[in-house]
Amino acid sequence: MFRSVLIKPFKYLNSKNQIYISCLNKYNITQKISFRDYTTSNDSRNDIIFQESTIPKNIIFKLELMVKKHNELRSYLENNQTLPQSEIKKITKDLSEITEPVQYFTIVKSKLTELSELQQLMETENDQDSREMIKQDFNEISENLKQYEKSLLYSLLPSNKDDNGNAIVEIRAGTGGSEAQLFALDMLKMYQNYADYKGWTFDPMDISYTDVGGCRDATLSISGRGVFGYLKHESGVHRVQRIPDTETQGRIHTSTITVAILPEPKEVDLQIHDRDLKIDVYRSSGNGGQSVNTTDSAVRITHLPTGTVVCMQDERSQLQNRSKAMKVLRARLYEQERQRLESERTDARNSQIGTASRSERIRTYNYPQDRITDHRVNITSKNLTGVMSGECLDSFLEEILVQFQTKDLENLINQ
Repeated sequence: MFRSVLIKPFKYLNSKNQIYISCLNKYNITQKISFRDYTTSNDSRNDIIFQESTIPKNIIFKLELMVKKHNELRSYLENNQTLPQSEIKKITKDLSEITEPVQYFTIVKSKLTELSELQQLMETENDQDSREMIKQDFNEISENLKQYEKSLLYSLLPSNKDDNGNAIVEIRAGTGGSEAQLFALDMLKMYQNYADYKGWTFDPMDISYTDVGGCRDATLSISGRGVFGYLKHESGVHRVQRIPDTETQGRIHTSTITVAILPEPKEVDLQIHDRDLKIDVYRSSGNGGQSVNTTDSAVRITHLPTGTVVCMQDERSQLQNRSKAMKVLRARLYEQERQRLESERTDARNSQIGTASRSERIRTYNYPQDRITDHRVNITSKNLTGVMSGECLDSFLEEILVQFQTKDLENLINQ
């Protein structure tokens, strides 16, 4: 099979006991290609082709194995038409996981081959106009190659099935007293505004307000496409530096809150047995109307195997509080299992919520300087006001996501 840049083969020549194919390429330049180029081993040929590639050799080796596996699975399916449905489903799933990188790898190899051939033409061609045409094509393909190589590497990153789903957001005031409680409420409003901006559904499941106008803790449910994927890197300690309204001498106070982002599992993702639950009901406290302190509407659910406890009293109905408590419990248990599996896969990865310590400061909000800094990826925005309003949070989170993906790529390459 002729390489993509070569067309119009018109005769065979024998020179020094070697077979050549003489062709006219698209520039109408006669070119001789050794027949050995088409019969050399894949390994040696790849070594030559990938000399111009930015993809590390260890990744190329993995990709070659992936291509081999892809071909074997396809061949197995085609040659075994009477397989059980369960086996077909498993093979199809395995194929779907490697199809995208295999496709990108095929394109990258094709582009690299074209560049190699164009380079040979430029070295042998004497006509200036033809050389300019070849050079123009070479530069164009080189730019395309960069994009395909980037897409190829990103396709190798582990996918997270939770990224497209909903999320449970837990906010808790930390050190700093009333100022931390005020900032916790500010963060709640930021996520609410961001949810409105993205067209997501925002449900304040449980909020413990304080007398100073803040909140001690809050549990939120945010539903929509890609919620967890956008918010997952919000987990950790958020530090605020600002002058409180009650400060008479203009001193800057430092306070912290913690944020946890949990993927909301589907019923099929996690089974909770009734025998593993202890459910207590009690009278709710705080704002809520005449029913407060008069009926046992508050609910506390304890998952006995893990000791996980969830309390809910925001609704007047015991059934509603129980439903919300189960929703949060399911998310917490699912996250615990996700952390365990993630830890087993690799201790080095730190991009998920389960590997970030709660004592780790991930971000600082400096109000006097209108500056917000994410310390994990060293990203700073001079528009703190816009981020807190939710309007500019989107671009800030996307920039953080890109940096985390870059770190994942570095880990992948260094494996």
